[in-house]
Amino acid sequence: MVARGANDPDRRERIVAAALEVIGERGVHQTSHRVIAARAGVPLGSLTYYFDGLSDIVEQAFASLAARMAQQYRASLESAQSRDEACAAVVDLICGSYATTDEVRALFEMYSFGNYDAKVHDLCRDWLLVSRASLGLHFTEPTARALDALVEAFPMHQAWEGEPLDRDYVAAVVQALVDRFEPARDVV
Repeated sequence: MVARGANDPDRRERIVAAALEVIGERGVHQTSHRVIAARAGVPLGSLTYYFDGLSDIVEQAFASLAARMAQQYRASLESAQSRDEACAAVVDLICGSYATTDEVRALFEMYSFGNYDAKVHDLCRDWLLVSRASLGLHFTEPTARALDALVEAFPMHQAWEGEPLDRDYVAAVVQALVDRFEPARDVV
């Protein structure tokens, strides 16, 4: 007998992606097996085949979001060759296309869900540490902590205000923070 491969090898990933889309659009409180299955275009029973329940699907969706965004975060900072370029990368993370509106909403949902779900709580904490480590490529630990708070907070405020961020203002805030907490560089 010849072993047969899966008919739909990407089904699990499609379910996770669909769950994240639904969470970003509707919130965790309006996310259900039925809505996820419809979005993913899979039979409802597929969800219980691949996952232990709705919380498991939500946890996996948030893990996917955190992993993808952490990669983008890291890549932005790894490409910087100087402190000035690192500051510009931070401004880009805050003002650029680091996160879509739905991703920002999904982040709100992740943080909220993490208050009540131990796995997502740990995921949020781990992502915080990974983000700081990425900033640590260019900045000291106190600066990295403060910059990470800015990267999280400015887009959150933008989402509530519905107005684009003032890039010059954000750049001035980032520079002021770096000037305050980073050791002075020798001028040659």
